[in-house]
Amino acid sequence: MSSTRALVTGLAGFTGHYLALELAAAGYEVHGLGARGAATPNFHQIDLTDTEGLRRIISAVQPEVVVHLAAISFVGHDDPEAFYRVNVIGTRNLLTALADTAKNLDCVLLASSANIYGNSNGGIIGEEQPANPENDYAVSKLAMEYMARLWEQRLPLVMVRPFNYTGVGQTERFLLPKIVGHFRRKAKRIELGNLDVWRDFSDVRAVAAAYLGLIKAKPIGQVFNVCSGQATSLREAISLVEEIAGYKIEVTVNPAYVRPNEVKTLTGSADRLHAVLPNWKALPLRQTLSWMYEAP
Repeated sequence: MSSTRALVTGLAGFTGHYLALELAAAGYEVHGLGARGAATPNFHQIDLTDTEGLRRIISAVQPEVVVHLAAISFVGHDDPEAFYRVNVIGTRNLLTALADTAKNLDCVLLASSANIYGNSNGGIIGEEQPANPENDYAVSKLAMEYMARLWEQRLPLVMVRPFNYTGVGQTERFLLPKIVGHFRRKAKRIELGNLDVWRDFSDVRAVAAAYLGLIKAKPIGQVFNVCSGQATSLREAISLVEEIAGYKIEVTVNPAYVRPNEVKTLTGSADRLHAVLPNWKALPLRQTLSWMYEAP
């Protein structure tokens, strides 16, 4: 009996790496797409703006499940137009190619973002929370969600809104890897932006496990937060790494790192996810930070 074919866009990226491990361990035949080459079996280098190229690859692979991770995901990216070109138009090109050429699709999981909820001053955010995007990245992801609805009758879509997550291999452009990296190098001081922010942090391994669970469950047409359900302040995260590393670091605020449209608090409800995946569990942030700090 042949394996189920899974196609992952952004396979060579941070999340794609861990999802590929989950899929392979579960017996899937994993194929990948990416704008940059990768020394990975069944990997196809292609830009999402190449609709005809996407059709050719999808026609050849004939995936049964698709996970769309490819995106410009760094909020501070210096080319705002890229958010829309990749996150909206690129996704539209992919959905068009899938609808035109894929014959046996069971599930197409699209990764949106909890950033669409914008600035929350308290409480737990459920999927019914009105969107209030505060930056171009969030606007592009919300636009992607609305655009994807045009394919609801033609494709088996599932949407996920991951909150902040991290792990070994994430670039130091992101907050927690930057902090952990400074401690791994035994730095005496670190420059950060706004210290008074609270985030719902998850472990990338738990996020990948959630995506695999949703692929198997196939709750078509639904939207899911992927989150721990607990907010941790930046100050608390620094303290955790200080405990792990065994020393304190001098923290200074660099005004250049303070974003005028910073989302101050973002905490999600994972109730809907747990209803579909009752055995899924988030990992404690300290465990994730220890893994990152102790990584070879």
